[in-house]
Amino acid sequence: MDKETEERFIALETKLAYLEDFVNQLQEVSVAQSKQIDVLKQENKLLSGRLQDLSDNLEEIPNRKPPHY
Repeated sequence: MDKETEERFIALETKLAYLEDFVNQLQEVSVAQSKQIDVLKQENKLLSGRLQDLSDNLEEIPNRKPPHY
């Protein structure tokens, strides 16, 4: 194998190594964001339930439109 071909192979292997590292980093970020989204969904559901409970417990809400609107 001549020197130019060998240098090209080395350059390709180097680029591939950097790309593999980059993909692994992206995957880690994606997994972390997915976990964070799941937590936020749970918090949102909990807060929505609490808000619904509070609105059900209030007899009169100021500035609330009557049911016929």
